[in-house]
Amino acid sequence: MPVAIHSKIVYNHVKSILQFLPGRAALCTFPGLVIKRGILMLTKEEFQQKIQEGVRILDGATGSNLRAAGMPKDCCTEQWVLENPEPLVTLQRAYAAAGSQIIYAPTFQAQPIALKTVGMDAQTEKINEALVALSRSAAPGCLIAGDLTTLAVYCESWNPDCFDLLVENYRRQIRGLIDGGADLLIGETLLYAQEAEAILTAAELEGAGAAMYTFTMQSDGALFSGADGGKVLRDLEAAGAAAVGFNCVAADVLTPHLVSKLRRSVKIPLICKPNAGIPTINDQGTAVYAQTPEEFAGIMRQCRDNGAALLGGCCGTTPAFIAALTKSL
Repeated sequence: MPVAIHSKIVYNHVKSILQFLPGRAALCTFPGLVIKRGILMLTKEEFQQKIQEGVRILDGATGSNLRAAGMPKDCCTEQWVLENPEPLVTLQRAYAAAGSQIIYAPTFQAQPIALKTVGMDAQTEKINEALVALSRSAAPGCLIAGDLTTLAVYCESWNPDCFDLLVENYRRQIRGLIDGGADLLIGETLLYAQEAEAILTAAELEGAGAAMYTFTMQSDGALFSGADGGKVLRDLEAAGAAAVGFNCVAADVLTPHLVSKLRRSVKIPLICKPNAGIPTINDQGTAVYAQTPEEFAGIMRQCRDNGAALLGGCCGTTPAFIAALTKSL
């Protein structure tokens, strides 16, 4: 069973992680934080059984909502969340209340190569551990997915010469995700097949359990590298992925057709986690999404009917979008 940690102990736990970081002055406590050490991750079969039993609603956007709550645009999200946990906890509690059954931990770019830019790479494992535990405290009734993403900003993640670098970065992150008690892994907003292959390899080497993979795609199912998305997902299915699909694609009239096309490529659960339509950019350089929760839910209902098993939102979505989605299904 998960072990509830008193907020004072949690404070000291996170303080021990952040004491190595420059400029840390005051930290907030994490009421009710749960460390789930010693609990095995779900296997692929166990996770797929949960889907058959009714687990189907993912969460929505994290970054855009944290920026709305005051997070600076160009900061390290993981660092900011550790120093300012309340907005993340409030957001994830709202997602759980709206119907989310799987919550993504805020570990999107908590790989050493990314954390090195803010001098935090030495604490990679501890940071991932703490962030998973923070999500557990926010949504104790949900499955917590340890979140990994593309490293294309930091290396040529499409280049075979970089494969070992990718694997080592993902291995260190996955160690922390396992130690924090993640129920499963999610590789999301991936751009290249090699990134997913590296996550899969790293997960196997670290003894991780179920893992999902989603790519940013064009409306015809091609990755932005030009690769056939259906074939990439099919290869991941053969390699042992628990679920596959797409995220960070505009939810519009073409999205249900994309679901139909990908559904024909794989038999495992299909993930549909699109943005709240196509944004406009305001004078401050911020993406503004005009799609309403009800419009989003209508599109997602069609995606469900066309074969998507796991549904959620990406950029521009909020707990209101997840609530509308949950109500519509």
